Amino acid sequence: MKESPMFSYPVGTLATLRASAWIGSLLGLLLGLNGCAGLSASTSLSSPDAGIHSAFTVQTKDGNASARVITSADRCPEISIDGQTQAMQLRAAPGTMPLRSGAQKDTKAAVFPLRSCEAPLPRGTTSAKVGGVSLPLAPAVAQRILIIADTGCRLKASEQAFQLCNDAKDWPFAEVVKSAAALKPDLVIHIGDMHYRESPCPATLAGCAGSPWGYGMDAWTADFFQPAQPLLKIAPWVFVRGNHESCARAGQGWYRFFAVQPWSAARSCNDPANDDEADFPDPYGVPLNADTQLIVFDSSRTGTKDLRPGDTAYGKFLSALQQVDQLSGKMSHNFFLSHHPVLAFAPASQPGKIYNGNPGLQSVMRTLHPGRLFGDEIDVAMHGHVHLFEALNFSSQHPTSFVLGNSGSQNEGALPEVLPAGAQPSPGAMVASFLTRSAYGFALLTAKKSDWHMTEYTVDGKPIIECDLVKSTSNCRRVGVE
Repeated sequence: MKESPMFSYPVGTLATLRASAWIGSLLGLLLGLNGCAGLSASTSLSSPDAGIHSAFTVQTKDGNASARVITSADRCPEISIDGQTQAMQLRAAPGTMPLRSGAQKDTKAAVFPLRSCEAPLPRGTTSAKVGGVSLPLAPAVAQRILIIADTGCRLKASEQAFQLCNDAKDWPFAEVVKSAAALKPDLVIHIGDMHYRESPCPATLAGCAGSPWGYGMDAWTADFFQPAQPLLKIAPWVFVRGNHESCARAGQGWYRFFAVQPWSAARSCNDPANDDEADFPDPYGVPLNADTQLIVFDSSRTGTKDLRPGDTAYGKFLSALQQVDQLSGKMSHNFFLSHHPVLAFAPASQPGKIYNGNPGLQSVMRTLHPGRLFGDEIDVAMHGHVHLFEALNFSSQHPTSFVLGNSGSQNEGALPEVLPAGAQPSPGAMVASFLTRSAYGFALLTAKKSDWHMTEYTVDGKPIIECDLVKSTSNCRRVGVE
C-alpha cells in the first residue's frame, strides 16, 4: 500500500557499463526518443578536453564552499583559486560499490567508473577555474535564490510507477532548469530527492525505454547531472538530503558527490553497520547576508510514526535539533531547510482526507519546543517530499511554511483548494491562509529591503503565485492562470 508522500515510502565492470549505455543510446536513437535514455556514465558534460564529466560548486557552512569535479581522468585535475594553482584532492575513487538493499525488489551494485574530486573554496574566494571551466561563486550578499525539490524521474516497480523519462512534458526537470537558469540566480537550493530511477523501465513502455536504473553513475547522470548542467554552471548549490538519498537507497552517490561532510569509509553508505552515523550528520548554516542564514537539516531517515526516547533516530534528531537552536541563535533571521515537511499537509488516496505533518520529526521537536516546534529565531521553514507547491501562514506563532516539491518527479495528487474545517498540521498550529498548486514548477526567493519575496513559476517561467515574507509570516496570492 502506498503511503502519503509526506512520509518515507515503504514499500559489472566499466566495459560492461559503457557497452550497456551505448546500446541504450542506440535504442533511443532508433526510437526517436528525447531525454536521457542510454546516457553514458562517462559522458563529459562540462569539459570534454579535460575528461571532466561535471564541475560545480557546493556551498558548505559559514560562507565557505567546495569545488567538486567528476572526471574520467586517472587523477584529479588542478584547480586555480584566485590565481594560485593547486591539485584537487580525491574525494572518492572509481569502483563498484557493495550492494545495498534499496527500496525495490530489483537491485544491483552501484558502479561509479569516474572519480570524484574536491577542493575547499574559502569565504572571500573571487575566482576558481578547473579544466578551463570557471566555477560559480556565491556573492557576499545573496539576493536571488532559486528553489527546487523532488526532481528525478520516478521508476518504481513496487508501485508500478513509471514516469516517461524521455518525454519532457511528463518529466519536465530539464525544462524547469532552462527556465530557472534564465533568471540568473545567485544561489540554487535543492531540497532533496534528486534520484528516482530505482527500477528498470518495462520493456513494453517506450516512454522510458533505455533509461539507466539503480544507484550507480549512469542513473545519477540521467536523473541529475545531465539535465541540471545549465544551473550547475551559473550558480553554487545548497544540497539538502532527501529520503531517496538515504544510505539504504542512493546514499553512496550522495556522499560521493554532494555531502558537505568529508567522504570516509564510515560515511560512504557502503556498510549498513555505519548507517546510524552516515544518515544523521550535523546541521549547518549557510549565510545569505549579515543577519540571515539557511539552516540545512538532514531528515532523510525520519519515519511515518512518532519516535520515542531510546530510539536511535530520536536521540540523533534531538541532538541535531539542539544544534539547530544554537545555529539559529547566531542570526536574527533563519530559514530552516529539511526535505520532510513539519508544518504542512499531504494528499491522501481517500477522498476528503489529508495527512498532517511528519510525526517522526514532530515527536522530537515537541521535546524542545512543545508548542511552536521550532525555536523563536526560525522565521521560515521550506521543504520538499510532497510533489506540489504549498504555502501556509499561521495565526498562531508557528513559522510560515512552504513545500516546493514540484520540480519534476511524478505528480502524486493534489490538496483541496480549501482545507477541511479545523485542519492543523500539528496541534495548535492555526492556519490563517493556505495556497497550493499541484502542477510542475519552481520558486525564486528574492531580497526585498529587510524582508523577502517568493515567486512560484510554471515550468516555462511564468509567475503564477507571489508571496511577501515578513519575518515569520507570509502573504501569498495567485497572479496567473494555469
